[in-house]
Amino acid sequence: MYVDLLTLYLLAIGTLLASAGMTYWEHRSHPTHGKALRTLAAGFAVLATGCTAVLFRRDLPGEMGSALSNLCILSGYVLVLAAVASLRGRQYRATSAAVLIGMALLWAVAGTRWPEVMWNYVSSFPIAVVSALTVLEMLRCEPMKALHARRIVVAVTGIHALFYAIRACVLPWLVMAYGPSLQSMASKITVYEGVLYSVLLPMALLRLVREETHGQLLRESQTDYLTRLGNRRWFFEEGVRLLGHASNSGPVALLAFDLDQFKAINDRHGHQAGDKVLKSFAEAARGVLGPHVLLARIGGEEFAALLCGEDARRARALGEAVARRFAGAIPDRIDSNRIPATVSIGLAQFDSAVPALADGLAAADRALYRAKSLGGNRLESALSVEESAAA
Repeated sequence: MYVDLLTLYLLAIGTLLASAGMTYWEHRSHPTHGKALRTLAAGFAVLATGCTAVLFRRDLPGEMGSALSNLCILSGYVLVLAAVASLRGRQYRATSAAVLIGMALLWAVAGTRWPEVMWNYVSSFPIAVVSALTVLEMLRCEPMKALHARRIVVAVTGIHALFYAIRACVLPWLVMAYGPSLQSMASKITVYEGVLYSVLLPMALLRLVREETHGQLLRESQTDYLTRLGNRRWFFEEGVRLLGHASNSGPVALLAFDLDQFKAINDRHGHQAGDKVLKSFAEAARGVLGPHVLLARIGGEEFAALLCGEDARRARALGEAVARRFAGAIPDRIDSNRIPATVSIGLAQFDSAVPALADGLAAADRALYRAKSLGGNRLESALSVEESAAA
């Protein structure tokens, strides 16, 4: 079905305005990226304004209409770049200003002598450059590297950049070789490609932000608000996944921690002091065990760690090191009162047959209860519990 250029331009303008409205509305639901979404909405609105100006560019005297239309469209691309860059805290103010000022000067100098060359070819080059920078910023955006929508943004913007680079650098030679009819065809293809860009890019960027926000909410639901360790739900979800791999790759150990006399600390020194003790333990345990050990606060003053491989083989030494680090981490006095900083630890080690996570943690808990019954501030292993029961 044949679609004339005017209809395509109107379609592009409509989709860009709709995208600007949706993006601006969306910023309320994503306060972390509110600035980026507002900038993105402004970029789509400016692109729509530039496309509208193209329809009336011949009504202005000289080449003013073409120059203003091109600069307006280029400004829209610059705003899109600024929005994508702000997702990782970057700004492109100086670069953006240089591109716009350089293009304005070029129109002022060369626009009156070679208006068609400027409009058909030269004006495409900065669009290709800005789009390529947008791709680069998206590729460097570490927080969003794992998101599926990122690939769509990179693909759509990358194709757009390549298309305009070909229009700027290759099309002039093709027109010289095959005649001006190719220029007319290229203009129609440009509008078709622009319509696809105006539909796909806004949808992909909105999906990207939604995915990232969903990921943040999921991480918050799996994180203990006070210690910033994983919570019980996260520990069991990740632990089951980790044990699925560990069952074929070596020993596994579970450490169960319980802070000694924690209720007395809360009653005597207040909950604020208790919170400081919990945070101090989390920092001490994470510092000793390292980032690769699964460590979580599973309730109240109880913590658990899952260790695999070499870490599992030296689990006793690591548990004792956590106790020593914790004892030295608490200040001698909080509110002029001495606070005891000790922890009881239960250890369950499995060299070959790895049990279900709940069963392994139950074994570590039994060892922990024995450590508590012996006065606390010690580490007991599940093996010693079983030997004691056999005796």
